Amino acid sequence: MPQTQNKPIAVVALCGSLREGSSTHAALRIALSGAEEVGAAVELLELGAYQLVFQGSVSNEADYPPDVFALREKVKRADGILLGSPEYHGSFSGVLKSALDLMGFAEFEDKVIGLVGVSGGRMGAANALSMLRIVGTALRAWVVPNDVSIPRSSEAFDAHGNLHDAELAARVKSVGRDVALFAAMHNQTPEQKT
Repeated sequence: MPQTQNKPIAVVALCGSLREGSSTHAALRIALSGAEEVGAAVELLELGAYQLVFQGSVSNEADYPPDVFALREKVKRADGILLGSPEYHGSFSGVLKSALDLMGFAEFEDKVIGLVGVSGGRMGAANALSMLRIVGTALRAWVVPNDVSIPRSSEAFDAHGNLHDAELAARVKSVGRDVALFAAMHNQTPEQKT
């Protein structure tokens, strides 16, 4: 069971879709279940539930809505982070970009990140995942090597948010599991490593 300093590893997921019942939301739920299976405490952060602003639209950071600081704090306290996004116009979603722009090294540096992308098309979300990997690296995070892309997302899930393809579901779960396990290894004290 992954732990850090006698508490469970905490994994949060940032959902880059505002649409209720979105395939991104469903995919992140599956990924979080993988983290939960290995003992992590998990939370899905719906960006639509937070009152956020565009970076630079408010001249004084102290004037940001309280939700900006609440979101930052949840991400900062996490040991691992899942980023999930639909692919829009060959990139990840604007809402996720806006949320990431409001955060920085304090929230991401030395954290373990896993990536999940969905796409309505048959090519999947490879571009979104590639760009999120670059963002994670720029924020000095450790991005796990395996990410997952779900093509034809409108057909991929059943009415309960489960993937029809069991192999794909296992791959999504493995991203969450890897984030929790790598975060646990990364956060071990020197005594635990011996």
